[in-house]
Amino acid sequence: MPKSSPPSAPEKAKTTRGRCLCRTIEYAFTGEPLWTAHCHCESCRRATSSAFATYVGVGLDQFHYLKGEPTGYVSSPGVTRYFCPKCGSPLAFVGDRWPGEIHLYAGSLDNPDAIEPRGHVHAAEQLRWADLHDELPRYATLSKDGSPIRRGPKTKA
Repeated sequence: MPKSSPPSAPEKAKTTRGRCLCRTIEYAFTGEPLWTAHCHCESCRRATSSAFATYVGVGLDQFHYLKGEPTGYVSSPGVTRYFCPKCGSPLAFVGDRWPGEIHLYAGSLDNPDAIEPRGHVHAAEQLRWADLHDELPRYATLSKDGSPIRRGPKTKA
């Protein structure tokens, strides 16, 4: 039987950075995200002026601002959306339903290609022309509210 190697020193936690368009606000989080998902709800679509928003959920204990402070807007009861006061870039979402978490917009990451979304939430509100052709689970509302309504797009390409 081969000898096992002694345990190596703990690896330094991975740091992921992000910023707004004008670089007034910069942030970082350490470790892996708690979750990543595409949100199709009307509120997120309006907040980002896009067909859906892709979020990276991290613990508040993993997260800190490196430069600047965003402005917050209470978009609905228990929900605050944060953006750069100079360029207007949306950066984050904090909601009472997710205590201890901050949800970062994947597009604000320095390397958004480094994350992999794991599902779609609020698929019941999805725009018919914004049906991504991936095999990720689709939840009618939130993933923690039940089983997926389907996997993959409504219609195959």
